[in-house]
Amino acid sequence: MLFKWIVTPRQRCDLEMLLNEAFAPLTGFLTQDDYQSVLSCMRLQNDSPWPIPITLDVNDHFAENISQGDTIELFDFDNTLLARMCVSDKWRPDKHTEALKVFNTVDLKHPGVHYLLNTAGTWYVGGTVEKVQIPKHFDFINYRHTPESLKRLFLSLGWENIVAFQTRNPIHKAHMELTLRAAQEIHGNILIHPVVGMTKPGDVDYLTRVHCYQKILHHYPANKSLLSLLPLAMRMAGPKEALWHALIRKNYGCTHFIIGRDHAGPGNDSNGKSFYDPYAAQKLVAQYQDEIGITMMPFQEMVYVKERHIYCTQHELRPHETTLTISGTEFREALLNEQTIPSWFSFPEIIEELRQSYLPKHKKGFTIFFTGLSGAGKTVLSQALFAKLRGYGIKNVSVLDSDATRRILGQELGFSKADRNLNIKRLGFVASEITKVGGIAICAAIAPYAEAREENRQLISQYGGYIEVYLETSFTECARRDTKGLYAQALRGELKSFTGYNDPYESPLYPEIRIDTAALSVEESIHTIIEFLQREAYIKIVRENNKTEVEEATL
Repeated sequence: MLFKWIVTPRQRCDLEMLLNEAFAPLTGFLTQDDYQSVLSCMRLQNDSPWPIPITLDVNDHFAENISQGDTIELFDFDNTLLARMCVSDKWRPDKHTEALKVFNTVDLKHPGVHYLLNTAGTWYVGGTVEKVQIPKHFDFINYRHTPESLKRLFLSLGWENIVAFQTRNPIHKAHMELTLRAAQEIHGNILIHPVVGMTKPGDVDYLTRVHCYQKILHHYPANKSLLSLLPLAMRMAGPKEALWHALIRKNYGCTHFIIGRDHAGPGNDSNGKSFYDPYAAQKLVAQYQDEIGITMMPFQEMVYVKERHIYCTQHELRPHETTLTISGTEFREALLNEQTIPSWFSFPEIIEELRQSYLPKHKKGFTIFFTGLSGAGKTVLSQALFAKLRGYGIKNVSVLDSDATRRILGQELGFSKADRNLNIKRLGFVASEITKVGGIAICAAIAPYAEAREENRQLISQYGGYIEVYLETSFTECARRDTKGLYAQALRGELKSFTGYNDPYESPLYPEIRIDTAALSVEESIHTIIEFLQREAYIKIVRENNKTEVEEATL
C-alpha cells in the first residue's frame, strides 16, 4: 500500500543528507537491526563505523496502518514529493536506552535528549529511500554543494589536502587563526563547513551566521578557503557526534578534519557540570581516523596574548604573559547590553552583523503566557495587562485567548490530550510569529500539559522572550468563583474530562512568575508582572515631562 508522510524539520535534514549521499554508506533510514547495532557498538550490521542512529520517527496512528513492504511517500512541508521509502520494518524504540547509548545521559537539559524523549515520534520505520528530488533551498544557492559537486570543485581548484572546519557559531579571529594554522600544517586549504540545518536551540540563526562567514572570507588569504553549507540536523552528542562529523566530511572529499575543545558539546547538565570531557571527542575520533580515511587535527583553545598581540595556545605561552579571552556567554551579554567589543576578538563588520541578532530585550518581541485552572483569572489579567501596556504607548501588543483561538483555528478539536496539546501548539505558533516580528503576544490558556507548554517555550524562545505566568489559584477558589458554571457541571458528573477535577493539570515547575489571584488583586497582579518586565529589561520605562512611557523598538 501507499502512504503519505510529511517530514519534520529534522527528518527533512536527514533525508537531504541521505539523498545527496552525505550519509554514505546509508541508503535509507536505519532498520531495527542496524539501529540496535549502532547503539551497541557504533557500527552498522555490515561493520561500517556509524555512531548516530538516523531514524524515521512517526506517531502511533501512522505506525498502526503501515506494514513491511508498503511504500511511504515522503513529502516536504509544502507538499512537494521528495522521496519514496520501502518499509522494511517498524518498531517501538526504548528511548531511554537510546538516550543513554547516544548521549550518555537522560538529562532533559541536553537538547538531543529533550528532542528524543519529548518531540520525536513513538515508532521508528526503517527502509531504503528512492530520490525524487532534493529539498529546495532559496537562499545562498552558490554555497550549497552536494558531496559530488564539492569534490568536483576541489578537483577544478587543484586542491588535494583539504581540512574541514565544523561550526554552528560565527567565526571570530581565534577561529580564523586556528583554521589558518591547520591549513599551514598540511600545506593545504580550508573548507569552512558550517551547519545550517538544526543546531542547538538559542544559537544564532543561520542567515546571520552565513552573512558573518561571507564577511570573514575577505580576511583569509586569496584562494586559501572555501565556504560550503551543510544541511545537517545536529544532535549535540559530543564525542559520537564528532566521529559522525568526520565521516560526513570524508564523504564531502576532505582529507583532514579539525576537532577542537568540547566538539558538539551542549554545555552543562542540570548539576552545572559539562556533559562531556572537553577532549573526549579528540580521543574517540583518533581511534577511528585510520579506518574511516580522514585525519583528525586536534586543536586546543586559542587565547589572545596581550603583550604580543597574537593568538596562541596555552602551550605556546611565555612566562608572565597576559592572556585575554571572552567566553560565548560574555560575548552575548556584551552584545545584548550594547557594550563595546574589543578589536582583538573579532572584526567590526562581523560584530555589527551580530548586533542585529542580539538586540537588547526591550528591542525584541516577547510572549507572556498565562496558564492555570479555569477561573484562575487568565482572561481578566491578559486584558488588564494589554490595557496597561497600551497605556504606556505600546501599539504592537496582541491578546491570544485560547477559547477565542480554538473557535477560529481549532473548531474540529475535541478535548482529548492530543487535541488539547494541538490547540496550545497552534496558539504558540501564532505567538511565535508575533514575537518574531518584534511584537508582544499575551496568551491566556489552561494549557494543562507540560509537554505542549515546553514546546511553545522552545519555539518562541528562538525569536524573543518567553515569560510563563502560572496562576496558582487553588481548585477550591476557582470552583467558588465558577465564572462559567463548569465546576458545578463537573461536580454533578455532567462534564467529563474537566481539567483539575477528572482530567490532569500539570503545574509548571519553573515559571518566570507565580501569582495567586486569591491573594492579589488585579492591580497588584499586573504590578507584579510589570515589575518583572522592567527588572528583566523587556521594557524600559522612561519619564519625560512628567509623562510615563515605555521605550520599545517598535512603537
